[in-house]
Amino acid sequence: MAYMAPMGQAAQAAQAARETTGDRSIAVSTTGGDAQAAVQDAQDAADLHARFFRALGDPTRIRILQLLMEAPTAECSVGELVAVIDAPQSRISTHLGCLRWCGLVQTRREGKQVYYRVADRRVRDVLALGSAILHDHAAGVASCGMIR
Repeated sequence: MAYMAPMGQAAQAAQAARETTGDRSIAVSTTGGDAQAAVQDAQDAADLHARFFRALGDPTRIRILQLLMEAPTAECSVGELVAVIDAPQSRISTHLGCLRWCGLVQTRREGKQVYYRVADRRVRDVLALGSAILHDHAAGVASCGMIR
């Protein structure tokens, strides 16, 4: 009889995500004989989480998402974003490409204009939660020498 290691909360969450999404790339092995694979899977899951937060880790991308959520029609063209953010069109387009690639924004074409909107309502929740946490920890975040 094989030993089954008890699952911690992180392993349970990863296993639930795998079962829900069918995505085995973030699965965490729970068998004792496959400890090396479990460590690698946990590292892969942590890396994927870090990539997600790096997608949100640029002030211009945060501002784009905020503007899209605040827009009366919940969408903006590149030109509208350029005018408000006061940055070059190429920079805004690059950031929109990142957000689109990551699945955080979607597009709609109307003639020559492309309109962007937030793809997932939970983005609003993530940003609101981040703002709430930042409210309580702004001084520490602002003075952290590890984050630039």
